[in-house]
Amino acid sequence: MKRFQAAELAQQLGGELTGPGDVWVDGIESPEQAEPSHICYVGEQSLVPNWDASKSRVALIDRKLTVDDEPDRAIIRVSDGEQAFIRLLELFAPPAPAIPEGISARASVHPDAKLGADVVVGELSLIGAATVVGLGTVIHPRVTIFSDVRIGANCVIYPGVVIRERCEIGDHCILHPNVVIGADGFGFRPRPDGRGLMKVPQIGSVRVGSHVEIGAGTCIDRGTFSRTEIGDGTKIDNLCQIGHNCRIGRSVVMAGQVGMAGSVTVGDGTMIGGQVGVKDHLKIGSGVKLAACSAVMNDIPDGAVWGGYPARDWRETVQSHLFIRKLYEQQVRERRDRRTDGPLPSGSPEAGSA
Repeated sequence: MKRFQAAELAQQLGGELTGPGDVWVDGIESPEQAEPSHICYVGEQSLVPNWDASKSRVALIDRKLTVDDEPDRAIIRVSDGEQAFIRLLELFAPPAPAIPEGISARASVHPDAKLGADVVVGELSLIGAATVVGLGTVIHPRVTIFSDVRIGANCVIYPGVVIRERCEIGDHCILHPNVVIGADGFGFRPRPDGRGLMKVPQIGSVRVGSHVEIGAGTCIDRGTFSRTEIGDGTKIDNLCQIGHNCRIGRSVVMAGQVGMAGSVTVGDGTMIGGQVGVKDHLKIGSGVKLAACSAVMNDIPDGAVWGGYPARDWRETVQSHLFIRKLYEQQVRERRDRRTDGPLPSGSPEAGSA
């Protein structure tokens, strides 16, 4: 178990300490759940009362917040709370699980596959013919990698991942459990005779850039005839669906359960909230922010902030909700006035609820 004194943490985090510096800290916890030996991160003014009522004796607090000093409690004030909190998590992070070196005797590696130096392949993993894996990449147990795949250096691929044929993964990527790269795109057409559906062959591939992290259970479909592309530095949460021929830019952030139909283009630096649905063949610009649960039915220009169902400029969405709310309140007032003006007609909804 890692332990630090408050003064040592203040030095490590580049913060200013007030209060006792000899308090020992052995973990991080929320103010509500904290014990005296825990440190709390208070990132918003609304959370200060939680810290006031907490058992914790040490807090990490952004300088912009107003917090009273106490003689028996330590406060570490920093100029950038979020960055300091990331550093705090790094300090208390447990060591990574030990991974056996080399290639497991129970793994199946095709003789034509080429593995770089220090590659780890866990037991019951399969690597197909003509696949290339870069140096230092760790492939956990029960990973399936088809033929003619290219995987870069220093990647981490967790159990249950499937990478289909002819797909490419860049350097320093993390694929969490049960990610599927390169499954067939969802392509079907009615048969000419009207009897059922015919499958459209999906002969493209997927290219994932470098420094990409893909959350558990996410599926990225191969292109129909070209590539589905994920740009460098993009981070995708759990349970997302990226349709065939999508082109996702650099450093895009995508929260859980996003569903993206085929041939969508997303610009660099865009942030997409959870459960957003995107119609096919749309263009979402760079630096866009999409609120959670939005339904995107139209192209979005660079730098826009959109939300709603259907999605549109966030200011219009808020104004629409306010307008609907005012209409509702007006109806409530009118019904109340009718009740006070005299008896209501028999059988009316208002009479029944009176």
